[in-house]
Amino acid sequence: MPTITMLIIEDEPDIAELMRFHLHREGFAVRSVHSGRVALNEIERNPPDLILLDLMLPDLDGLEVCRRLKRVPQTADIPIVMVTAKGEEADIVTGIELGADDYITKPFSPRVLVTRVKNVLRRRGDKGQAVQPQQPDSPASITLAGGTLQIDPGRHVVSAYGSAVELTLTEFGILHYLAKHPGFVRTRDQIIAAVHGRETVLSSRTIDVHVTALRRKLGDLGELIQTVRGVGYRIKESAGELEE
Repeated sequence: MPTITMLIIEDEPDIAELMRFHLHREGFAVRSVHSGRVALNEIERNPPDLILLDLMLPDLDGLEVCRRLKRVPQTADIPIVMVTAKGEEADIVTGIELGADDYITKPFSPRVLVTRVKNVLRRRGDKGQAVQPQQPDSPASITLAGGTLQIDPGRHVVSAYGSAVELTLTEFGILHYLAKHPGFVRTRDQIIAAVHGRETVLSSRTIDVHVTALRRKLGDLGELIQTVRGVGYRIKESAGELEE
């Protein structure tokens, strides 16, 4: 099996070396660059299987790097794990909306770094190809809000008011899982297990970030996804239902 290659885009040498050391120890082939512009040139010449992308870069910030990579077919499928010291939800949500697969915040433990990277690779499959979670008991389609929101798990398509909505794999999984049982509350841990598997290690905040991005993409139909404080989320059958 070919060695999985990774590119670290990080301008702090100590952090880049720490990441490189622990990922190399896990058997990955790792190289690093210090700026966004250098990274884009390097990726064009030699695309990696996964990118670890710092958001705070000296020339071209990480969000712009992510944006440019995702709009080019040759690099759009490369999984990206964002690395940020800010930990601000707005930046994380923006990155995920642009197509990033996950994020970690500085400071982070080596175990968290390795686990997040392996989870992304497992979800995306070998060499960054998307792998859809198996849902053998899924109905052919699910319709909510009087037909204005339609979910087709067979084709992995979501439409709102008749227009297709572009969702990431995780966003689709969350929406589909909640929509299969409208009105029933699901905890964050239940959502993680249903979308990524019970062995996946993710923080509950990761689900919150994905739900925020999902709501934005759905527009006013995003209010169908209801937060149950202290518990998790549930989906309402219609946008007109009263909040508790």
